[in-house]
Amino acid sequence: MTMKERPFIIAGGGIGGLATALGLARVRKHSLVLEQADRFGEIGAGIQIGPNAFNCFDYLGIGEALRNKAVYIDRLRLMDALSGEEICHIPLDVSFRNRFGNPYAVVHRADLHGALAEACKSSGFVEMLTCHAVSGYHQQGESVRVSIQNREELEGCVLIGADGLHSAVRKQMHGDEPPRVSGHTTYRSVIPTESMPEDLRWNAATLWAGPKCHIVHYPLKGWKVFNLVVTFHNDVREAVAGKPVSREEVERGFEHIHPRPKQVIEHGKDWKLWVLCDRDPVQHWVDGRVALLGDAAHPMLQYFAQGACMALEDAVSFSHRCGTEGDLDKALALYLEDRMVRTSRVVIDSRLIGDHIYHPSGAAAALRNSVMRSLSTEQWYEKLGWLYDGGRPKS
Repeated sequence: MTMKERPFIIAGGGIGGLATALGLARVRKHSLVLEQADRFGEIGAGIQIGPNAFNCFDYLGIGEALRNKAVYIDRLRLMDALSGEEICHIPLDVSFRNRFGNPYAVVHRADLHGALAEACKSSGFVEMLTCHAVSGYHQQGESVRVSIQNREELEGCVLIGADGLHSAVRKQMHGDEPPRVSGHTTYRSVIPTESMPEDLRWNAATLWAGPKCHIVHYPLKGWKVFNLVVTFHNDVREAVAGKPVSREEVERGFEHIHPRPKQVIEHGKDWKLWVLCDRDPVQHWVDGRVALLGDAAHPMLQYFAQGACMALEDAVSFSHRCGTEGDLDKALALYLEDRMVRTSRVVIDSRLIGDHIYHPSGAAAALRNSVMRSLSTEQWYEKLGWLYDGGRPKS
């Protein structure tokens, strides 16, 4: 990067931050990515990728790389965790791809993050620094000075806060309280495919819905492993992330479900827990030459499987606007206009899905089953159109 131009400074080297840097590189804008950890990497295992995310990959120039690493599942399958029976499924075959222009797949987070990192490194427009924790900012006309813990300030033309749920950039912009704790605890494990019960080795993203709980599983890494994610609505009030727990602790939230899905927990190993958090949507993520992105802007619960997808869409919108608008202030305003309502809908709908689709009991669960079984494949596609048709830059 030349000394004559101030770079875009990106706080956070996760999926959203790297996608933003790559998007800016595609429009020949220099960026500096600051990661607070001592290395670039992603925590977690599987991630579900809808057509809207593939639209983003194609814009960013990594579509082929991700298609080569993805597992293409046959269907989204919703099961009743009490009866062990299927409620409904959504085919992800040729008709799905024709309708949305791209597939639905699952991929390991490390593979996605690695593809973004490699593309950033080879672009010639991105510098990536570790051990740089952004603590705040102050603005001077058309520049932003970024404060770094235990280091000298850095100057850029724009600061993008892609620093996650506990964003320091957001805290200065909004003065927020801590994130909203949902009371839902998620436990995660990855197991070899041969350890997965044979009658559950489905080529599907499968969700078992039960009273105050659900279980998700799907294949990863070319069918070498299965990703296991189980969630229990246990009303905890303290946020915890990545804490190792015993299988016995996990099983306590699922004693009431059918033996068939319970096998997933029995075969899981090295479980870790996360307490799910989000925030109420806000109308403003832009302060002068500072903008928020991804979980820093709109943290959401996992129930729509869209957290990373929304961050990717943010990156596409942000970089497209900054590449096509000569006025950066106007570009940031258009970015916010592009993204605020859409992401707010996903945040709110994710809460509703958790309460009314994944975790109901009794009559509410019976109503869910009846309504969802009544929908045809075409009706499901129509309902999902608003979401999966996204990911392309607006004109």
